[in-house]
Amino acid sequence: MKLLAIDTATEACSVALQVGDAVIARFAVAGRAHTQMLPKQVAEVLAEAGVTVRDLDGVVCGIGPGSFAGLRIGLSYAKGLAMVGGLPMVGVSSLQMLAGPSTLDRVLTVIDARLSAVYAAAWKRDDVGQWQAIMTPTLCAPDALPAAPDPAQTWLGLGSGFAAYAAPLAAAWGAALPVIDGTALPSAVHALPPGRDALLRGAGLDAAQLQPLYLRNKVALTQVEQQALRAPRQG
Repeated sequence: MKLLAIDTATEACSVALQVGDAVIARFAVAGRAHTQMLPKQVAEVLAEAGVTVRDLDGVVCGIGPGSFAGLRIGLSYAKGLAMVGGLPMVGVSSLQMLAGPSTLDRVLTVIDARLSAVYAAAWKRDDVGQWQAIMTPTLCAPDALPAAPDPAQTWLGLGSGFAAYAAPLAAAWGAALPVIDGTALPSAVHALPPGRDALLRGAGLDAAQLQPLYLRNKVALTQVEQQALRAPRQG
């Protein structure tokens, strides 16, 4: 199977191409230069593998949550490629990509959402090594993070949310987080396995059907909305 994965949901810009068992990847911290960097990365990995878009079996794209602008850039570009090649698409959460390289079986992934909020999700490996969400992606204030579903277990904390809010996140989580990496960023390499599995299950989508996972539907929040984010969750 030949798959191209793209992710621009955060300050990172990454592309990964899988041809059989071989993977060719590009990763860079782009800041706000995704528009200039992404086409170059895609062209490089395709040229290195000696394939064209029409040779692919599918396109995998990071759907967020993350930067509004970054998500639009990556999704638009990935959809354009899929349309050119008549290819199915799969969306993978940026929070799941963060969990991808972990050697631990339980991971809390958190991305700084700005405006005193974070995007967070928790993941557990199943019996075949795939990540399953045991806390679905959510938007909340750091100190309103839902408590760990397995508080007696040890967790790995990954993502930019920890760089900004490590103490309130750990306190709200209420489970051991002995290792935290606040520098971790999503990478398209880690979108390939779930993307491939989805395509093999026949779960690919038409480009027009793939939607971003914004969680926050606008950039600016009112004071009332910010207070609601910080309120303890009921139930």
